[in-house]
Amino acid sequence: MKSILKNFTIPAIFVSMAAPAVAAIDSQTPSGLINGLIDEGLTIAKSNDQSHARQKFRTLLGQYFEVDQIGDSLIRRWKPQITSEQLAAYQKALPNFIINTYANRISDYTSAKVKIIRIIPAGDGAAVLSQVTKTGAQPVNVIWTLDKTADGYKVSNMTVAGINLLITQRADFDSVVEHKGFDALVAMLQARAE
Repeated sequence: MKSILKNFTIPAIFVSMAAPAVAAIDSQTPSGLINGLIDEGLTIAKSNDQSHARQKFRTLLGQYFEVDQIGDSLIRRWKPQITSEQLAAYQKALPNFIINTYANRISDYTSAKVKIIRIIPAGDGAAVLSQVTKTGAQPVNVIWTLDKTADGYKVSNMTVAGINLLITQRADFDSVVEHKGFDALVAMLQARAE
C-alpha cells in the first residue's frame, strides 16, 4: 500500500502562490473539475521544464484544492498550543514541501489512463470515484472528496487505494510533533521543501 501512495499520491494539501496560469477548468460540476484536473495535471507532468511545471502545479492545486481547510486540518490538534509565529512558519513551509514531495512522482503517471466511474452527491459536495490504469500495474481506485464553494467545487481530500490521504498525512505530522515538537515539524517541512 505504501508504494501505491509513494508513487501515486497527488498532493492533498496545497497553498496558493502566484505562478503561471493554467488552463481554465470547469469547476462548476464534479466531473468537470476532476476531468480538468486530470487532463491539466498530466499535461503539466509531461513538461521538460521542471521548474515551470512545479509553478503550474502550485497554481493548479492552489486554485482547485481547499488549501486552507486541509492545512488547518493537518494541525488541528496542535493549533491551540502553537504560537502565531509557528503557525506562520508552517503555512510558509507547507506548499513547497508538498510540491517537492509529490510533483516529481506524478511524472510516473504521464501515460496512465484515468476515468470517472461514479459521482456520489454528499451534502453540498460530492465524492467522485475514479480509476487509474497504468500499463503493467493493477488499476488503482481514487476517491476525490469535493466541497462546493462560492468559486465552484474544490478538492478537500483524496482516498487512494483505500487509504485516506488526509488522515495518513495528519498521523505523520502528529507523530513528528509528539516526539520532537512543532518546531521540528516546521523544520522537516522546510528541509524537504528545498
